[in-house]
Amino acid sequence: MDVYFITGASKGIGLELSKQLIEENHFLVCTARTRNEELLQLAKERKCQLVFLQSDLSETEKIGGLMDEMIGLLPDQARSVTLINNAGVIDPIGRTEDNDPAMIAKSISVNLTAPMILSSTFINNLMNHKIVKKIINISSGAGRHPYSGWSSYCAGKAGLDHYTRVVAEEQKNVPYGVKVISIAPGIIDTGMQEKIRMSDEKDFVLLDRFKGYKEQGLLSSPEETARKLIHVIQNDHFTEMDDILDLRNF
Repeated sequence: MDVYFITGASKGIGLELSKQLIEENHFLVCTARTRNEELLQLAKERKCQLVFLQSDLSETEKIGGLMDEMIGLLPDQARSVTLINNAGVIDPIGRTEDNDPAMIAKSISVNLTAPMILSSTFINNLMNHKIVKKIINISSGAGRHPYSGWSSYCAGKAGLDHYTRVVAEEQKNVPYGVKVISIAPGIIDTGMQEKIRMSDEKDFVLLDRFKGYKEQGLLSSPEETARKLIHVIQNDHFTEMDDILDLRNF
């Protein structure tokens, strides 16, 4: 049985990943702030075990316990377990001097601190499990290129990329170690993009460009993005892949 832990599973890429991974030989543990009844019903119809845990990843003091709970659900017959750190927030949008301190802290908590704590606890708890273990960090081109108005988001995703490099270095010679990658999925037609298009041009100077992506049909669908991500995750050569990837190259 293949096990998947998915954060941010109630909408966007996380929701579509979860829907496509619902199969009879899979076990899913999905987390989000809002419980998704559609996933639970779909899992029931497809005879797939799925547990939904409501959680707010900005509450960083609870994240270690969340992963402990997820690990506690791991079935004895598991042959692989994959953590997909997908949850993310775009706010605050605006020049850094205009950003609210609490929003900056929340951005870093969700986009960087939460994946770090989840990954750390995941690796520690599964250290003696002789099964295939993977961590997929959903990054962004914003972590690799500067975008005025997205200082917190860019910083969080850049940090996630470099954290991935360090963990990959630490794990590369560990027996039954964890293979970790950070992958940028491209520009997807999700609620996050809608929020970007609703921002003010004085806060985000590339607003017209991002509106153009939508108008010109240049956004990838969550369905296609999830399909390609699953292809990467389940690829026979996954352990040989680079630590930092761009989904548009697949």
